[in-house]
Amino acid sequence: MAMDMQGEERIEAPIAKVWEALNDPGILKDCIPGCQSLDKKSDTHLDAVVSLKIGPIKAKFQGAVELKNLKPPHSYTIQGEGKGGIAGFAKGGADVMLKEDGADATILTYKAKAEVGGKMAQLGSRLIDSTSKKLAGQFFDTFNKKVSGS
Repeated sequence: MAMDMQGEERIEAPIAKVWEALNDPGILKDCIPGCQSLDKKSDTHLDAVVSLKIGPIKAKFQGAVELKNLKPPHSYTIQGEGKGGIAGFAKGGADVMLKEDGADATILTYKAKAEVGGKMAQLGSRLIDSTSKKLAGQFFDTFNKKVSGS
């Protein structure tokens, strides 16, 4: 079962600072809902443990996050895949684009895709779709607050 999401955030910070934050495991960990650990294996590979509750199912996903198509400081793709035992699997990614908005602000736009399988896929597309949108929204909202210091 697959979902598509997109959105835009205006961040009160220069593009270089936003780009740096997008590549900072500590900041990413704080922004990913339910993220328990995010360990940097290389500049583009991270191991993650994320606990999520989707409807009645609570799952702990262990997986990997990869940063691809890096075009500093304007865009990259973040992709992740996790296995949640009997709950199933989740994988997804987002193309993230940054555009300067004057000297001290940045427009971040994202297009994200998510896919779930296994037991979670039986919960129904409406629940999974609304949960995915909520999680993506939480990530970018938290990211914006962290980076802009608001």
